[in-house]
Amino acid sequence: MPEGHSVHRIARQFARNFVGREVAASSPQGRFAEGAALLSGREALAAKAVGKQMFVEFDGDLWLHVHLGLYGAWDFAGEILVDPTIASANGRMGQTNQRGTVLDDRVMDAAGENSLTSIGAPRRTRVHVRMSEQTRGLADEGTQWPPPVVGQVRLRLLTELTCADLRGPTKCEVQTADEMLATIAKLGPDPLVGDPDEGEERFSQAVRRTRTAIGLLLMDQSVVSGIGNVYRAELLFRARLNPHTPGKDVPGEIVRGLWRDWVRLLQIGVETGQMMTMDSLSPDDYRKAMASRDDRHWVYHRAGLPCRVCGTSIVVEEAAGRKLYWCPSCQA
Repeated sequence: MPEGHSVHRIARQFARNFVGREVAASSPQGRFAEGAALLSGREALAAKAVGKQMFVEFDGDLWLHVHLGLYGAWDFAGEILVDPTIASANGRMGQTNQRGTVLDDRVMDAAGENSLTSIGAPRRTRVHVRMSEQTRGLADEGTQWPPPVVGQVRLRLLTELTCADLRGPTKCEVQTADEMLATIAKLGPDPLVGDPDEGEERFSQAVRRTRTAIGLLLMDQSVVSGIGNVYRAELLFRARLNPHTPGKDVPGEIVRGLWRDWVRLLQIGVETGQMMTMDSLSPDDYRKAMASRDDRHWVYHRAGLPCRVCGTSIVVEEAAGRKLYWCPSCQA
């Protein structure tokens, strides 16, 4: 499932390429025909993300609400503003980009760290999106506009220059402003929305009032927005915190430390497009980490492998139907 950094990046793409333009909306699949008819011909006014939810405002006080869920993704085509991560995914955004991004020297600073300015700087390019094997036989990529509909497209949004196709979302609906605000009110704080200090206080209070395990609380979108399986495992390891510790029993300074670490990791994820959770890497190691998940994380997806710190085998177990990775020594 895409985590919060992906959805914020998608909202940025909509802000750059759709906001301020009249949008033609359609539902090639037919399952969102009524909603698409309501939006078609309207100007997109704003785009924003809260955790894993995205909202696009259209004139007439209507909002498109999309939650990608496990299988949803946006495919962009046409003249779009892209960075290296989007280019490596051939225009696809939403599904966790574990394929990695190959960096060149232009996105590394003198200390060997990622240069957020460089990697975040968009460039205008024409991208044709391929999806699995279904589109391998398409003819010349640049000759047809709009691009042909491929597969089960729930919603197509189209301007004169840019096309965005939505496939497989958990939620795709048109909301009024009041309905949009009610949806957001059910969500926990997002470091990139509102006052981070207020978000820290809300998060701290929510965690410290319950005996639910911290490993479950971090995945509860009413407690904190945007954290998924990868960030959950990595945040807990970075805090050296046992995932089964009841929220009530986590010291207040550690709870606040989790929030502040989430602020930092989310910002890095939005700018780089990768869930980069390891610090102080050499330039070569940083390139490897950006290119490959195997070199990017402390514990996620490392079941049975030695802990990078202590050598103990990383454990994987089921927690609320999701895989939980942790080190029983470092996180004792």
